[in-house]
Amino acid sequence: MKTLVTGGGGFLGSHLVERLRADGHDVYVARRADYDLTRWEDAERLFKDAQPERVFHLAGEVGGIGANRVNPGRFWYANLMMGAHVLELSREQGLGKLVIAGTVCAYPKFAPVPFHEDDLWNGYPEETNAPYGVAKKSLLVGAQSYREQYGLDSIFLLPANLYGPRDNFDLETSHVIPGLIRKMLDNPDRVTLWGDGSPTREFLYVDDCVEGLVLAAERYDGAEPVNLGTGAEISIRELAEQIAELTGFEGEIEWDASMPNGQPRRSLDASKARELFGFEARMPLREGLERTIAWYREHAGATAGAPL
Repeated sequence: MKTLVTGGGGFLGSHLVERLRADGHDVYVARRADYDLTRWEDAERLFKDAQPERVFHLAGEVGGIGANRVNPGRFWYANLMMGAHVLELSREQGLGKLVIAGTVCAYPKFAPVPFHEDDLWNGYPEETNAPYGVAKKSLLVGAQSYREQYGLDSIFLLPANLYGPRDNFDLETSHVIPGLIRKMLDNPDRVTLWGDGSPTREFLYVDDCVEGLVLAAERYDGAEPVNLGTGAEISIRELAEQIAELTGFEGEIEWDASMPNGQPRRSLDASKARELFGFEARMPLREGLERTIAWYREHAGATAGAPL
């Protein structure tokens, strides 16, 4: 199948492209260096170049708490416009299937744990990443609206926090796992971490997420959003201790409580994905961390994430 992957040069996208090609698909990779999907002209040119039968829309401007605090307007605008352009062009070209990657950041700040898809609209997202989360959630509305009016088979998936080899290790924009790994390997005596370590998160290994995307594309055609996760919750403090052990970090961990914690708790109910298209995450967190650390040790010079 002729498949377009937006963000195909990025962290998740590069793993998905490898999987799709291994499965025999004709994959067109859209990279930010070649197509600025916030511009209609570039997005239109991409669809003309790719002539896709199916699209995985993974492109986004993303980052951890720090990046979200610095770029709230940009993250809202870029993610909203990219998704809107992909939806409209998919409609124009009569696309067979559109798979949109949402974000766990779309959930309300105080949603009951584990997060269930029915709770998605029961409150406002956590403030530090709300512009990004709201922009992504707007794409769910767009996907459902285009399905209702135009019959576009567009599905919307909500992955947990991702990690794994080829993640973005740039400390200015990275998420928590690559940030912790780099800090502890680069600063063996002392690291300072944001918040007090009490928030909890759920982490999904990148290859597990790819499996979920592929299964959903093949087996799911519904309008309702679906979580992709493990159901395993860990505190940031426990995560830091585990990464310290796995990296051999024996220095001091200092918690800067003057900096934001982010959302208090995050964990997904992934039962719907199992029931609807047979998805189940398989990578244990410890093994996934070991693989991620090993990749970083080998590629320590390539600290910034690849262009999306």
